Amino acid sequence: MNLSMIPHLSCRALVRAACVLGALWLGGCTTYVQTQVTAFSDWSGSDATRTYAFARKDEQRNSIEQTTYETLVANELAKYAFTQAPEASARYQVALAYSVRGDLITVRQPVYYDPWPMYGYYGRPFWGPWGGLGPYGPYGPWGPTGYVDQSYPVYIHALQLRMTDRATGREVYKVTAVNSTDDASLYRAMPFLTRSALADFPLGNGTVRTVTLPVDKSGGIGNETAASPDTNGHNSATAPKAVE
Repeated sequence: MNLSMIPHLSCRALVRAACVLGALWLGGCTTYVQTQVTAFSDWSGSDATRTYAFARKDEQRNSIEQTTYETLVANELAKYAFTQAPEASARYQVALAYSVRGDLITVRQPVYYDPWPMYGYYGRPFWGPWGGLGPYGPYGPWGPTGYVDQSYPVYIHALQLRMTDRATGREVYKVTAVNSTDDASLYRAMPFLTRSALADFPLGNGTVRTVTLPVDKSGGIGNETAASPDTNGHNSATAPKAVE
């Protein structure tokens, strides 16, 4: 299922690229996942009972993967008083579309001349007030002697949730979440996509924002409260919480 996806760089790919584009990741390029979220909403907010059933395409009907992702979405919807119901009695239908796409990012990196070829950096002579470093750092005043291009794999993950009124078919909410890592696994990216997509439900029509969530030691969502900068780069007053 192809979705319109906006590329963001991965954490470990940025580490290998010396974090030169680390603005897309925080905490020393090791701590947070950033997901871009775009929402379109015609939500009235007048529903007394939020019941829903998942809508599946033919290829999704007997899919274990689909069921796994629906469970993640159901857990997030439950935070906003949604409950699953039989399709015939549910007020809303919720449809999932998701994808992963591989790509390459090319980063130009500087090459430095070694001013201490006979010593090595740690065997350099020590003199002067800078201990042998000089005022220009370990490579002296020369700076880079050239540049090389290095390419790294990046995998762009996307999730789209579409909510419709079951009786009329009217679309009431659609949200798309996109992030990227150097890990091809959509399964490992999905918790971050679902949490980001449904944070602060319902968002206003045409909302575009970046949701930042911490990563724990096992690669899941951490227990730290995360910020959600608005489209102007400021912290939003309605920033989603990483821990509910």
